[in-house]
Amino acid sequence: MIYRNNSYGPIDRFCAKHPRFGIPNLMKILVIAQIVVYALDLIGSLMMKTGLGSGIFIQYLTFVPALIFEGQVWRLISWLIVPNDSSNVFYLLLGCYFYYWIGSLLEREWGTARFNLFYLTGAVLSVIVGGALDFVQLGGMYPLDLAYYLNLSIFLIIATMFGEMRVLLFFVVPVKMKWMALIDVVLIVVSMVQLFSFGVWSIALVPLISILNYFIFTWPFWSMKLGIARRRADPQVINFKKAQKAAEKKAQETKGYLHKCAVCGITDADDPNMEFRYCSRCDGYHCYCANHINNHVHIHED
Repeated sequence: MIYRNNSYGPIDRFCAKHPRFGIPNLMKILVIAQIVVYALDLIGSLMMKTGLGSGIFIQYLTFVPALIFEGQVWRLISWLIVPNDSSNVFYLLLGCYFYYWIGSLLEREWGTARFNLFYLTGAVLSVIVGGALDFVQLGGMYPLDLAYYLNLSIFLIIATMFGEMRVLLFFVVPVKMKWMALIDVVLIVVSMVQLFSFGVWSIALVPLISILNYFIFTWPFWSMKLGIARRRADPQVINFKKAQKAAEKKAQETKGYLHKCAVCGITDADDPNMEFRYCSRCDGYHCYCANHINNHVHIHED
């Protein structure tokens, strides 16, 4: 079963009430901004004659909590457009293309409102929790790479939804999305263990922020996978099954028809090949033929 709509709680209700929430094509805007930032940084490095990708411009955009409290409030948002790799233009463009692809794919599946809410929630959690961790141990002076893990959480969701999809690793090797996601998770865990061994636990815990956001938006799926929550059949579906059994019993008793269309009156005795369905939007249990199941006035009891 391909997992798509992963929640029927407050997240979906919010998106249903605010369908225009968010910015369409958000990931396209972000990756274009990253390329522009890289170009400006490259121009700055050439003007200063310090070599390519020196980070002259980028260093004013990274997330550094202590500098934010000193008045550089733009860093609360600007870290979203800091390139993941500013040392090599090829890897930069490759990364931007990949993040644009998975971001656009997720936005098409979820809709603009839900995707923007997911990204906004991840960004806010990253700023609050990441900033607090940095302050506790390092005094807030260490720049945190929050965007990488936020974008990684998008990839993990795509891998959850389309685990069997194959992508070309380095444009050559076909690999399933689920295996790529597993490799990324293993590498992150190894990196976290290494950072813990070095005593820099505040940085080691940063990846957990995006993982938390991932589980917030996929928890109903995992709760069913882990057996914490069970699928519940729609009570109306159960009642339809009861109505079906009652109709079969009546048909056996009267030796007459089993189904009769509430619109045209045709029965399965008149046309054995005709399909009949019960309408879930009508009050009670009303049967309709294939010609009228989607073309009838719904019956509502006052």
